[in-house]
Amino acid sequence: MGEAPAFFVDHLENGQHTNGFGEKTEPEHRDTSVQIGDRSYVIGGNHEGNPLFLGVQIHDKTTNKWFTPTVLGTGPKPCKAYSAIVLNESRILVIKKGSASDDSIWFLEVNSPFVREQRELLGKEVVAWSKGVRGNAEKPIVISGPSGVGKGTLIAMLMKEFPSMFGFSVSHTTRSPRCMEENGVHYHFTDRTVMEKEINDEKFLEYASVHGNLYGTSIESVEVVTDSGKRCILDIDVQGARSVKAKASSLDAIFIFICPPSMKELEDRLRARGTETEEQIKKRLRNAEAEIKDGESSGIFEHVLYNENLEECYKNLKNLLGINDDSPVNGVEVEGINLPKEHTVTKMEDKILIQETGEATKNNMIVLDLSSINGGAPGRTRGIVLDTVKSS
Repeated sequence: MGEAPAFFVDHLENGQHTNGFGEKTEPEHRDTSVQIGDRSYVIGGNHEGNPLFLGVQIHDKTTNKWFTPTVLGTGPKPCKAYSAIVLNESRILVIKKGSASDDSIWFLEVNSPFVREQRELLGKEVVAWSKGVRGNAEKPIVISGPSGVGKGTLIAMLMKEFPSMFGFSVSHTTRSPRCMEENGVHYHFTDRTVMEKEINDEKFLEYASVHGNLYGTSIESVEVVTDSGKRCILDIDVQGARSVKAKASSLDAIFIFICPPSMKELEDRLRARGTETEEQIKKRLRNAEAEIKDGESSGIFEHVLYNENLEECYKNLKNLLGINDDSPVNGVEVEGINLPKEHTVTKMEDKILIQETGEATKNNMIVLDLSSINGGAPGRTRGIVLDTVKSS
């Protein structure tokens, strides 16, 4: 492949670890350090005998100062051993040992566009985690429109016709569960302080305060649906769509706005529902007029559909999403990346070579091709191609 193995650090289970030149570092520090330019990124912790929490600290060689950055995104679970590999000036690849297939490959972004944007926005040092995933996925779908326009009916039609193709993310809320509501099914019920911290850590696509409680859509909840092989549908207002758009560089969502054929038609539909008072109807109409104006002129939505005839609008929605009567109806669950418990890691060009170290399987190798990866924090890094080379 023509290129020498890249600098990498291997954290060993017995507390010892080596730098890129095979030299042992101090065993009492249960962490590793990788160098990018004038900075050392130290990943890990010092909890001897316990699973390693993958925290991050930075040492600036030019000033000889240490500092702890703000860590954004959903990060890896604690582990006992891992390897850290510098991919480029923007990313560090972390490969965990002995972890579940859906928790084995992670990227720590240290100078990606998202990190630079957040560094400028927050006015402090930032790094961000992103989970590595095999293959690619269909784009999530954001559908907005005023109350009564029929977007809920259109989504229900999609879900009924293609139950294995589409799914909803489970929202978070700080309110208490109501009768028969299950945590993780109807909502993720959480404490306000926890949700506020996760909002500050850029873990939410959108959120709002309603009657003193927070409601929101987390990035992880959308990615979980996508990881299951389904396209995630988000039914949110224009304000929420604007927030999602601002964070959607890695999610790469499709934004669709549903319009009524006229305000008169929308008013007739609202009155026909018979669920609101006159005052509520007038308020909804005022809000709808503002939403329609905002939706059509904001530049958020790539597509605008007019729901004059429900069946025709539904057909147009399916065409827009590239599905028809011949489309497959069975979703395919995304496979994880199974790694051997004991292995060594090297980098050759855009490929990561993971060599098993057990005597019986030491000639087995897993090759991760990273040449087509896309996305990243605050969502997933997708597009990893995996090949297994078996010993003869």
